[in-house]
Amino acid sequence: MKSNETVNGPDGDQDVKDTSRRNFLKQSSLLTAVALTPGTAVKAAVMHVDEKIAAVFEKMPLKMEVNGKPQKLSVEPRSTLLDILREQLDLTGTKKGCDHGQCGACTVHVDGRRVNSCLTLGIMMSGKKITTIEGLANSDQLHPMQEAFIKHDGFQCGYCTPGQIMSAVACIREGHAGSEHEIREYMSGNICRCGAYPNIVNAIQEVKDGGQTV
Repeated sequence: MKSNETVNGPDGDQDVKDTSRRNFLKQSSLLTAVALTPGTAVKAAVMHVDEKIAAVFEKMPLKMEVNGKPQKLSVEPRSTLLDILREQLDLTGTKKGCDHGQCGACTVHVDGRRVNSCLTLGIMMSGKKITTIEGLANSDQLHPMQEAFIKHDGFQCGYCTPGQIMSAVACIREGHAGSEHEIREYMSGNICRCGAYPNIVNAIQEVKDGGQTV
C-alpha cells in the first residue's frame, strides 16, 4: 500500500511529475547530443568536399594564339573554349546554340581543324592556334567564303552563320566539297533552322570551283 500511496497520494503525484520531468530532460539531452554529433560530422565532410571542389575549380594559366594574337589567360579547368572566347576575349561571333555539340553554331578552327568549341575544354588548348569568325577576314577584306555567303544569301536570321562559314571553309580544306551530296554530308553537323541549306551549298560550290585559297 505504501507504494500505491506514494504513487497515488498528493506527494506521490509530485514525485511522478518530478520523475517524468527528469526523464524527459535526460532523454532530450541524449537526443540532442545524438542529433548534433552527426550534424557536426556532416558539416565537416561538406566543408572538406567544398575545399576539394574549390581546388579543382581554381584558375590555371593558359597560353594560346587566337586569330594570330598570343593570349595569356587565367581560366577555370571546367571552362569551355566557347565560354573563354565569348566571356574573356569578347569574341562573341562564335555562338552558343545547343551547348551539346549538336548544332555547330560554336564551330571554330583549332590548328586548322574544325571543332565544336562548346565541347572543348579551354585548358586543353595550351599552345594551340585558334581561329574564330572574327579572324577569318583579312582586315577589311572579307574571306571568299564570307563573300559567297552574302552573294548566295546563305543566311537568314544569321545566328548559325559564323559556324556555317567556319565549317564551310574546313569542308573545302578537308577535300570534302567534291559534289553537292558530299558537301551536304560533311556540313550535316551545322544546323540552319531557317532552312538556307541550298544557298549554303551554292556558296561552298562557288568557292570550291573558283579555286580560291581558303
